[in-house]
Amino acid sequence: MKAEIHPNYKAVKVTCSCGNKFDTASTMGKSEMSIEICSACHPFYTGKQKMMDTAGRVDKFRQKYGLKK
Repeated sequence: MKAEIHPNYKAVKVTCSCGNKFDTASTMGKSEMSIEICSACHPFYTGKQKMMDTAGRVDKFRQKYGLKK
């Protein structure tokens, strides 16, 4: 590898919107980073599905494509 061409690899403190905090390493220039979703709140890892209904979109979808009675 060539010398002096690679970015610095530093420790970064990550804060999720759910409140989970952890440390990792990154080439990002900042020492702190905030994220919207992490392994503590992502449905794939938790096994719990959250349905976010923004402005009735879920109900609108169900009415349009739901089972017809």
